[in-house]
Amino acid sequence: MTASSRNSVFYQQFLQVLEDANPTGEIVVVTDNLSSHNSLSTRTWLEDHPRIRHVLIPVGACWLNLQEGWWRIFRRAALAGQSFAGPDEIDQATRLATTQLNARAKPWIWGGPLPPTRQCRRRFVYRL
Repeated sequence: MTASSRNSVFYQQFLQVLEDANPTGEIVVVTDNLSSHNSLSTRTWLEDHPRIRHVLIPVGACWLNLQEGWWRIFRRAALAGQSFAGPDEIDQATRLATTQLNARAKPWIWGGPLPPTRQCRRRFVYRL
């Protein structure tokens, strides 16, 4: 979902879309400390939607924010080297990049095994 601004109104609209897309069970949203995530209007809105549990990442614990790594990958896939004529083109690039990233997504496993080392196919010997 794209928004024209990062404010509380658009964040609450995002949460509503999230709640509508997941009609049953508890929803846990982990966010950073952006002012729109913790504003009075957002906290009031969350009181009226008890299924959504809002968890803020502690200040000074940026290593817990996996969103930053995702943004780096996303910016490279969708926005790098692009020039956009308007918001509709940004929205289209965002949707296309998200679809492509989701198509090759794999679950992240903490402390998983390292990928196998690449074997050399040919070994060249140079003699002088």
